[in-house]
Amino acid sequence: MLLRTVILVALALSQGTEAYKVLGLFPHPGQSHFHFFQPVLKGLAEAGHEVTVVSHFPEKNPPANYHDLPLAGMTSLSDSVSFELFEYRPGFGHFMEFFMLYTWGKEACANALNSTAIQTVLDSKVQYDLILVEQFNSDCMLGIAHQLNAPYIGLSSCPLMPWHYERVGNPTLPAYVPALFMGYTERMDFSQRLANWITVQSFKALYSWFNDAAANKLLSERFGQGAIPDVRELQQRTAMMFVNQHYSLSGAKPLSPAVLEIGGIHIRDFRPLDADLQQLLDTADHGVIYISWGSMIRAETLPAEKRDAILKALGRFKQRVIWKWENETLPNQPSNVHIRKWLPQREILCHPKVRVFMSHGGLLGSSEAAYCGVPVVATPMYGDQYNNAAALANRGMGVVLAYEDITADSVYEALRKVLEPEAMEHAKQVSFSYRNRPQSPLESAVWWCEHVAATGGLPLAQSYSSELPWYSYHQFDVYIVTITFLVLYHSCWIWLFKRVCCRGVSGFSDEKLKTN
Repeated sequence: MLLRTVILVALALSQGTEAYKVLGLFPHPGQSHFHFFQPVLKGLAEAGHEVTVVSHFPEKNPPANYHDLPLAGMTSLSDSVSFELFEYRPGFGHFMEFFMLYTWGKEACANALNSTAIQTVLDSKVQYDLILVEQFNSDCMLGIAHQLNAPYIGLSSCPLMPWHYERVGNPTLPAYVPALFMGYTERMDFSQRLANWITVQSFKALYSWFNDAAANKLLSERFGQGAIPDVRELQQRTAMMFVNQHYSLSGAKPLSPAVLEIGGIHIRDFRPLDADLQQLLDTADHGVIYISWGSMIRAETLPAEKRDAILKALGRFKQRVIWKWENETLPNQPSNVHIRKWLPQREILCHPKVRVFMSHGGLLGSSEAAYCGVPVVATPMYGDQYNNAAALANRGMGVVLAYEDITADSVYEALRKVLEPEAMEHAKQVSFSYRNRPQSPLESAVWWCEHVAATGGLPLAQSYSSELPWYSYHQFDVYIVTITFLVLYHSCWIWLFKRVCCRGVSGFSDEKLKTN
């Protein structure tokens, strides 16, 4: 703790800056999202900057210079849900999920704009040097940043979404960069590339038509018509984006200087395991299979037939099983299965005896598996979990087991495959690259925050592509002129060829008739 503080203070001094005033705006009530943002905020406070945070998750033990302005009025998405919510997912389920995100974003935006916390920020008249804002399913907080006249960095708790690329001058390449929800890797066949292209273009259009329109309407109602520019314009002023990804897991992608990968930033502050759990792990001679479906999905709501299928498969292995199970009892529990209502996931995954992680494919858990080098059996349920599961499988350190395909045999085969030495070897390769970086994710994030504040928004990293009209960005005008020229050029030659050839044939025929 002391060493990290010294490093962060040294980084702040290396920028040659004084302490900055930083504001964090996080209206979305998703706790897993905030777990990704909070290390950046606390790191800035530990580096000596004044940090004020508007969110649904006030810090219980805030460091010095860290001040919370809590939001209220919305149910936290950290509240557990049942497996029944995911029993039916039709073929176009990713579009249903998009509109679910739209609804959440609209509600969170309205709640935040009319909150005491935001009013306190506006009334304080503080001149902030930097604003950190979540850019997920609504951009209404950019209106607050505009009112405060400060540069802002967007934070995304998942990889870049289709509507993120243009605001930071990043190329959109659906030929090998999969869209959120699709569950594809960069190795797509033609039908997948077609579906991916349609999804990317559709999501970009839908976000503009629905999410941006809703944000504009709410900002107009809050501040008056014309007081705030269109959020589409404000999006283009985003200085940088910090994204929860790293090439070692999610795949290599072209990124502009305004995009910073800080995947795994939440992986720190490891704590000792309790004595019973430590012994349970240490004495597992054949290794451990760890099972957790995250904080939102209650494992104890699994339908009985799927629960029994998983238990039947687990009973066939000699490995010890530790399962995050929210009930006191587990029906038909095999002797090698141990349950607990809560488990310290990072500490367990990095224990040398852990051989497999059975998960829903959440990005925080997938990042921890990559960091610790543990193969994964992923059963994605919603959102980016499909892409995370596909990325794990693409790197050779995971198997995707669809929820609807869960049977005793399918679970056994999936676990058997990731227990093979090859899966562990691939997981360790990913772990090596995930861990070994020039700077830690936290050090990088703090440095760039200070640099954006020092430069007033990092203007030299802004790409001109964000100012281009869509037809110029995609070179449609160049294609049209080029194709038109080629058509006219070849048409002229065809016309000339016909004129010459037809005249020659006609003259020869006339002369032959005269001779006869």
